[in-house]
Amino acid sequence: MSRPTSPDPPRDGPWPRVQVDGDLERAGAEWLHTNGAGAYAMSTVSVMHTRRHHGLFVAALAPPLDRHVIVTHAEVSIEVGGRAHRISTHRFPGMAPTPGYRLLQWFAQDPIPRWVYRIGKAQFERKVALVRGRNALVVSHTWFGRAGARLTVRPLLSLRPVRGILHEHGYMVQGVSLRQGEVSLRPVPGVPELCFRHGGVFIGSPDWWRRFEYTDDSLREPSHEDLWTPGRFELDLLPGEPAYLTMSLGARVEAPAEQLLAETEAALLATDPGPERAPLVRKLYVAAGAFCALDAPRPAILAGYPFYDVRTRDVSVAAIGLMLARWRLDDAKRVLDAQVGELRSGLLPERWPEREGEVVVRSPDATLWLFEVARELADRTGAEDPFVRTRLYPALKRAFVKLRSGKTPGVWLTPDGAIANGDPEHALTWMSARAGTKLVTPRRGLAVELQALWTRACETLGALAREYEDEPILEATRAARDAARAAFAARFWCASTQYPYDCVSEVDAGPDAFQDASVRPNALLALAVDPSLFERWQAAAIVARVRAELLTPVGVRSLAPDHPDYFGVHVGPPQERESSFHQGTAWTWLVGSYARAALRLEPDDFELREELRTMVERALAQGPVVGQVAQLADGDAPHRPRGCPAQAWSVAEMLRTLVCELGM
Repeated sequence: MSRPTSPDPPRDGPWPRVQVDGDLERAGAEWLHTNGAGAYAMSTVSVMHTRRHHGLFVAALAPPLDRHVIVTHAEVSIEVGGRAHRISTHRFPGMAPTPGYRLLQWFAQDPIPRWVYRIGKAQFERKVALVRGRNALVVSHTWFGRAGARLTVRPLLSLRPVRGILHEHGYMVQGVSLRQGEVSLRPVPGVPELCFRHGGVFIGSPDWWRRFEYTDDSLREPSHEDLWTPGRFELDLLPGEPAYLTMSLGARVEAPAEQLLAETEAALLATDPGPERAPLVRKLYVAAGAFCALDAPRPAILAGYPFYDVRTRDVSVAAIGLMLARWRLDDAKRVLDAQVGELRSGLLPERWPEREGEVVVRSPDATLWLFEVARELADRTGAEDPFVRTRLYPALKRAFVKLRSGKTPGVWLTPDGAIANGDPEHALTWMSARAGTKLVTPRRGLAVELQALWTRACETLGALAREYEDEPILEATRAARDAARAAFAARFWCASTQYPYDCVSEVDAGPDAFQDASVRPNALLALAVDPSLFERWQAAAIVARVRAELLTPVGVRSLAPDHPDYFGVHVGPPQERESSFHQGTAWTWLVGSYARAALRLEPDDFELREELRTMVERALAQGPVVGQVAQLADGDAPHRPRGCPAQAWSVAEMLRTLVCELGM
């Protein structure tokens, strides 16, 4: 069999590709690669890290949580004909980036990340593949030249939590254990042993490389990091023959590197539904897989990369688009089984605890979103599905009883049946962000979307109770639903704005009475969740005002621009940035609510359907991470993507819109 003389061209289909040709700006796009169990690799196309969260090998020590950046960088060079060519790109303070990017021709993630460099008349290809479900990474190096070459790889380690930063210290354990083709070390006692497998020579030379600069962290302190290296690997490259470097944390991987790489490729290729689906749908199918940690001991959905872990509200919202819209029903059941396992006294935590004993806030809002995904699952499986009947239904009953009992901290039912958010200091709605210790949007009293989640939860549980002939729960849900609907009709419509109040007080008169008429998207959420709360003319008025004041080409603003607190650009120091989170930024996930609400009114409106498709296409195309959708964008034009660069519920709601609403 003859050896290949050039790398394979990028695959056709939904796979991201960036033509770089030595241009640093084009190489500034980010990429993301995950292992299905919480570990990830992420950087810019040039592999010049711009965030402390970037890394070539970020492991999940308690999959899918407790993520640590293990191997941050690798300093890579190739010697050809006595001349060394530096492949790596780094940034240090006050200096231009090191010039490895100038050799980079193109990057493709088809389906694993790979880079092709031009060195003289020859080419060099590098691939990375996280091992599915394991804290392990395979790096493949292939030289396409007429004669051989010599590769040098120096791993640069940080071995610290993903949100941390490392500075030079004298406590690294510098000893290594050497066996044929294997180097193992444990520089930090709190992190498992790191093992490298290789086919070359290891030369130990422990040292610190100092002052790597992360430009996206420049408004945080510190934004510079020192990295430690145990030494370097030298491998001979024969034309067309891959040379592998495998690294694993904890338990070793024994399978050959080429087998591990092929298994990862096969798993990722399987996420593509194929050319019979629309190209935009195929891209979002591929994007969806990055957030599904189905190979972890507790299957979950990661809320976003690289910042967020398992947030229970995000899991429920995202599971509909990431799993149910793709008819991954068994996967959805596994995730919901783990989600239900986090219920305590009928309530979900705001997020999964990272470690045993960690105290987390219980969230009635996140618990109510569980009813939404439960209804969507039951609609697809039928009420007699064993998981729905024996696992999900009892959990929903416990949550309903707890929320109705009046004994839930921060949340209770008013005498007329509305659900009250009495503790704004906790994140009891999705619209919660802090600037330092200050809650930016303290939505006390009765929040409009919580009413819809509550009435719809009663409807969902009641429908299941009817199927199971559970008369006490059926009667209780009917009574709670009817009372809440009547309370909503009496309290929430604002005649002056022709739009619902965002929040109202429990009392109608006196010094504590208030009505917040701010035009926010929460009324749109309420309409999407439970349209029965509104007359048709009210629904039309809500959609019209959203279109006029909140809708942008890539998302829905969190506050109307004419409000005195509006802040339409999500930039600046951390406190200023946090202050803008819900004060005008455009949230991509809300496109799904807009689609459902608007299409219920005009299901055959061709222009509306084309508008929605274009919004999804634009949000996907302009994301900072190739092939992914960002958390939010500036409310002001040109609506640059901001926030978490790859967000689960953004991808999920885009996919749900295309598949479930537009039928693509």
